[in-house]
Amino acid sequence: MSNYVKDRIAKFAALMVSCCLLLAAVCTASRPVLAQQQAISVSNGSVRPDYPNSLTFSCEAKSNSNITDIRLEYQVQQVSFAQVTAEAKVDFTPSSSVNGAYTLNMLQSGQIPAGTDITYWWIAQDATGDKTESTKYDYVVVDNRHTWNTLTRGKIHLLWYGQNQSFGDAVMNEAQTALSTLATDTGATPNQVVNISVYTSPQDYAASVAGAPEWAGGEELSEYDAVFIMVRPGPLSADLPGVAHELTHVIVGQITANPYNSIPFWLNEGLAVHVQFAGTKLPSQFTDALSSALANNSLISVRTLSDPFSAYPDKATLSYAESVSVVNYLISQYGSQKMLSLLDTFQQGSTYDGALQSTYGFDMDGLFSQWKAWARSQSST
Repeated sequence: MSNYVKDRIAKFAALMVSCCLLLAAVCTASRPVLAQQQAISVSNGSVRPDYPNSLTFSCEAKSNSNITDIRLEYQVQQVSFAQVTAEAKVDFTPSSSVNGAYTLNMLQSGQIPAGTDITYWWIAQDATGDKTESTKYDYVVVDNRHTWNTLTRGKIHLLWYGQNQSFGDAVMNEAQTALSTLATDTGATPNQVVNISVYTSPQDYAASVAGAPEWAGGEELSEYDAVFIMVRPGPLSADLPGVAHELTHVIVGQITANPYNSIPFWLNEGLAVHVQFAGTKLPSQFTDALSSALANNSLISVRTLSDPFSAYPDKATLSYAESVSVVNYLISQYGSQKMLSLLDTFQQGSTYDGALQSTYGFDMDGLFSQWKAWARSQSST
């Protein structure tokens, strides 16, 4: 090999060594810069309740660059046929350190009852376009107006305040008796935990149940598996049967839930009144209204009772009286298994006539005709 070639090879090798040393130096010099870069961080997620008005969600977000966008994502546990994630954009002044907050106005969006689980998280973005998602937080809605006692038995979770354990036991016993009656007479049993919040005065009830009319003493929110009920303290409280009524609505709602159709009003209210007064006489206002309508041929048809009841007190009373009588007829004449079959058929999204026809062999008009004959025979005995 000539000296010229050897010299060229030596110079090339030296050049390559120099390049490698330079590259190593550049990489070494770059490391401290990379170590200084930090991802966006979102932390300290919290919720402050102002029940029943609002829930305020808060977080802290930090970055080397200005935070330009923060969004709250949340999911509320409720009866649904698709997982729904709500998103809310947070208003704030861009900065490298931000305390973000969003207030959910329940007076506008709808009240979320105590005991309901909410899963929420935050998404933050900075001026460079970097984006991060926080850890997921779980929050159980609480009515912060009171200090609550709790009692759980089976699928019933009871919340009450200001009264002793005996009070809670009495309400729980009422709920358990209602479940037993419902299971015996219809075969229906709860498939999810039901939260029952008990208020002990009209003032407390009105203050914590958004939009409650002055005369109201109970409400069910089947989509949340929840009951609001007023039970005033006292021996043998006249309010206790209301627990059974509202609880029945929730259980029936659980086992008939479907995305296509609801059950008729006469069945929903009839079952609730049936369980409410199981083992006792119906109030005279119901029996008198039914007797009068039978005598005067002024009954409301079952088909009409499938829709919301009249707002006129006398019509509403007759609607409840007829509905519970129709339910009593179906249970006494055809048994609990048929009633459970009817509820199961409704759960499949059947029409009112279709469910009755497939279960009993008659539609709503046929039911009205047969029930009338039975009711007249009962009134004459």
